[in-house]
Amino acid sequence: MAFDGITIANIVKDLQDNLIDGRLSKIAQPEPDELLCTIKGKNGQQRLCLSASASLPLIYLTRDNKPSPMTAPNFCMLLRKHVQNARIVSISQPGLERIVIFELEHLDELGDLRRKKLIVEIMGKHSNIIFCDEDNKILDSIKHISGLVSSVREVLPGKPWFIPHTQEKFDPLTADRTLFMEQVFLKPCDCFKALYTTFTGLSPAISHEICFRAGGHAALSTAACTDTDKESLWNAFSEIITQVKNGQFSPCIVYENDVPAEYAALKLTSYPESNRKDYAEISSLLEDYYAEKNKITRIRQRSSDLRRIVSTALERNVKKYDLQLKQLKDTEKRDKYRIWGELLNTYGYSAQPGDKSLEAVNYYNGEPVTIPLDPQLTAGENAKKYFEKYNKLKRTNEALTALTKEVHDEIEHLESVANALDIARAEEDLVQIKEELIESGYIRRKGGSKKVKITSRPFHYISSDGFSMYVGKNNLQNEELTFKFAVGNDWWFHAKGRPGSHVIVKTGGKELPDATFEEAARLAAHYSTGRDQEKIEVDYVEKKQVKKVAGAKPGFVIYHTNYSMVISTDISGIRMAED
Repeated sequence: MAFDGITIANIVKDLQDNLIDGRLSKIAQPEPDELLCTIKGKNGQQRLCLSASASLPLIYLTRDNKPSPMTAPNFCMLLRKHVQNARIVSISQPGLERIVIFELEHLDELGDLRRKKLIVEIMGKHSNIIFCDEDNKILDSIKHISGLVSSVREVLPGKPWFIPHTQEKFDPLTADRTLFMEQVFLKPCDCFKALYTTFTGLSPAISHEICFRAGGHAALSTAACTDTDKESLWNAFSEIITQVKNGQFSPCIVYENDVPAEYAALKLTSYPESNRKDYAEISSLLEDYYAEKNKITRIRQRSSDLRRIVSTALERNVKKYDLQLKQLKDTEKRDKYRIWGELLNTYGYSAQPGDKSLEAVNYYNGEPVTIPLDPQLTAGENAKKYFEKYNKLKRTNEALTALTKEVHDEIEHLESVANALDIARAEEDLVQIKEELIESGYIRRKGGSKKVKITSRPFHYISSDGFSMYVGKNNLQNEELTFKFAVGNDWWFHAKGRPGSHVIVKTGGKELPDATFEEAARLAAHYSTGRDQEKIEVDYVEKKQVKKVAGAKPGFVIYHTNYSMVISTDISGIRMAED
């Protein structure tokens, strides 16, 4: 998901179609490293966002506005002084560099026509927005870069602007077959890596696409390529570059398990069509993609406190459980002490005062046994001591057996809460998880505060056969889905032997097709702690066979008569309902 040169080319084409001859009516700087320009042109009023953020540099047209600071920063004031109401003469991209140059025409203080350049560099942490005169002399920049920071190029007022060539890469727009064959196949690496390390503007995603169109040579070493392979790669490369030259862009987002995983300005045919969402404009794609990504990141940040509480409690319980298992193992020798006591009562008469052991025959298995003795005690007193050890270990075993079950159940509960935090999609989901932790005693409810209103709802999917499938996001929803929402003949799915969501398929009294069984099982597999595995086992049974255990944690059930299937954890292609 790189903001590569081809994506920039797509953006430049869209900006040329919408902004050429438009006028900069407003210039704002809502963030220290971001400009928001309002442009009036042939297509009405447009907002252009230019971000030089080190973490997320972007250029895109947006419908949203942002509040500006009360006092405009110096860079913003300088732009307003020089190019407020300037006309956009041209928008260009040198080669496939990640650079966009806006050429602006304006009147100076004497009323003479002048030109300035606003140059946006999208280069990761080195991103910048630079304001130059027509001779490429820097007037100012949103970030000042001195020689102490960069030995390659200073970005300061009065310095010349030029494109820093820090990597020996070639322009794919001017590359011919000879250069391609000479440079790409000299690199000792996989084909897809050879492509993006040889040419500017190619991201790994586009390089993979080129290899896919060439017959799937991405993982093939350049040294292993035959002449036919090389020719196929050149043809696929030429096809991609021709599309870029002709402005034939097909922006798309690729989803994996309902989460945006990749985007590109060209159609990524290496992914199934059901996983792709196509866009008419790259700006709309970027807004949607980063909005969804930011939403996921924000939920992760908001859930950090809950994760810390769960992680700490889980770690403490795992340590306690390991210690209890070790102590429980020590009680396994209790029967040995009981048998020694019984044998001493039977054969103790043969022991002499001062003996340190007694040889006897274990009448339970007929094998000889040597019983250690305390020479200062009689045989009867030694027998009594062994019976006391046996009774003590027996009591310890009984207590630990109950305690280890409690701690094991608590570990399973905490792991299920951790899984709920992983699949949470919105803040209301976190509210319900927090409520569960309060009810379980891990979080103290603030004095006088009432139980919060729960607005989170289960995931709702529609099977390919039209059946509704519901997925609980946490234990409280699992409990409600299974025992309040589902009826007897509905089907219940759950990942076998691991924390995960309850999945309910509403049958409406109808027989479920095989495809629906498989899709529901895939949902149960994906929304479990086994989602990172390729396939896992899923149990399924009619809801009436599922029973609640008295006193158990929310969402914990038992069932005895069930079916199982090993199924993929990939839920791509399963349609989520719009409600």
